[in-house]
Amino acid sequence: MWLKEPFCLFYYLGMLKFFLSKKRFDGDGGNILLLLLLYILQGIPLGLSASIPMLLQNRHISYKEQAKFSFVYWPFSLKLLWAPLVDSLFFKSVGRRKTWLIPAQYILGLGMMLLSSHIENLMNDSHVHVDMLTFVFFVLNFLAATQDIAVDGWAITMLKRNNVGYASTCNSVGQTAGYFFGYVLFIALESPEFCNKYLRSEPQTTGLLTLSSFLFFWGVVFMITTTLVWLFKTEKESNEHLIEDEKDHEEVEEERGVKETYKLLWHIIKLPSVKILAVFLLTCKIGFAAADAITGLKLVEEGVPKAHLALLAIPLIPLQIILPFVISKYTSGRMPMKIFMKAFPYRLVMGLEYAMLVWMTPWFKNKDGNFPSYYYMIIVVSYALHQVAVYSMFVSVMAYFARISDPSVGGTYMTLLNTICNLGGNWPTTLALWLVDYFTRKTCSIDGVGSCINTSEIEECARLGGECVTLIDGYYIEMLICTIIGVIWLSWGKTVMNQLHHGTDKQWRVKNN
Repeated sequence: MWLKEPFCLFYYLGMLKFFLSKKRFDGDGGNILLLLLLYILQGIPLGLSASIPMLLQNRHISYKEQAKFSFVYWPFSLKLLWAPLVDSLFFKSVGRRKTWLIPAQYILGLGMMLLSSHIENLMNDSHVHVDMLTFVFFVLNFLAATQDIAVDGWAITMLKRNNVGYASTCNSVGQTAGYFFGYVLFIALESPEFCNKYLRSEPQTTGLLTLSSFLFFWGVVFMITTTLVWLFKTEKESNEHLIEDEKDHEEVEEERGVKETYKLLWHIIKLPSVKILAVFLLTCKIGFAAADAITGLKLVEEGVPKAHLALLAIPLIPLQIILPFVISKYTSGRMPMKIFMKAFPYRLVMGLEYAMLVWMTPWFKNKDGNFPSYYYMIIVVSYALHQVAVYSMFVSVMAYFARISDPSVGGTYMTLLNTICNLGGNWPTTLALWLVDYFTRKTCSIDGVGSCINTSEIEECARLGGECVTLIDGYYIEMLICTIIGVIWLSWGKTVMNQLHHGTDKQWRVKNN
């Protein structure tokens, strides 16, 4: 079951190479491959950032420390703050996009190589340096977000006008592939249990990969790729492919400097409709925070192998590809957010189903500590149903952003709305992780030792030969609180969205206001 799907990836890569070799891309095949590679590299730090919490959970750190580490995801939500600088400040001799791309990727590569020699000490079983891990991966994701800004801008001018649509495909496919390598593939090959069971004839105490070797390998890949792009890919070549209207577009883009871009953002934020929408977006995901942020970690805590959890995402890839196309048929009208509001209660119910699955997990565990195949099938089905709700909400939000954005400043407008939307998912996740320990009550099995909440108390209990016994699990309390908030929010959200839907397009225009 676990070995077949990864080999399918090589099949699809082979098919991709075949299609890129055709003349239908009008000489842009190499550019498309380059963009795909750059987006794959961008996904590596994101995938690694998702794998670290799984590794930390096996080291029995507190959820409060998991909350600290969750800040590493914030740079991609905050990149709008420095995107105008990346778009406007550059050295003409180097190139508008390469001015930022080359340093960002070099520092990323060097940082990963340097981190590879210290990661074992930072994640030592006796003491995990969560603060330093958070800082390091925050910087890596900050650099990856900066690279994303540069590559997004370069994609528009690198490809010919009739091929620009492939830029979004390279983005989604590349980031997904990079995330797959950094999370799914790494977690599987790092796990000694998975490797001993499926890939080895003689058991060993370590996996085929270590975090140190994985970081060093991708650091080298970053360095080599960046050097090749610096030496052999010039931005002047892309300009030769531009037709006249594309040149005009590029000139208009350059006329807007840093100051003008920030002023434009401020004018957009001041629009009354945008303020209302911002409150809507910043609060709409509170009801899902506990289910989305904690469920996977709780399953690992209950003994489900992290490698198996990671690999369960593979069978769902076709569903994640098909869903946006299917849902987009229902979000093309004037009220695309109707799908969002219909999917909202369904996603709340799936959160409760997640909590029930976690609660019942110990019942499925065999005497040898493993889980039966049908248990993993239950997880796959649950996650698939959850993804239907997630993608219904995501596609409808993107369609709504595209409909209301002022065409005269569409790019900046869309980026601002996406930033607010991403923040609306990040802060509830961090808060949910932070509060789990607050609502949890654990005590050591040895009399007189006391509670087992933070890492030092857990280590002290283990040192004395005891184990932590959960009296009240904060996860279930949070699930209840989030669900209640979600139900209350749904009533308010329907009213607000109904008002926004029945407004005019003028309420979203910058100049008219």
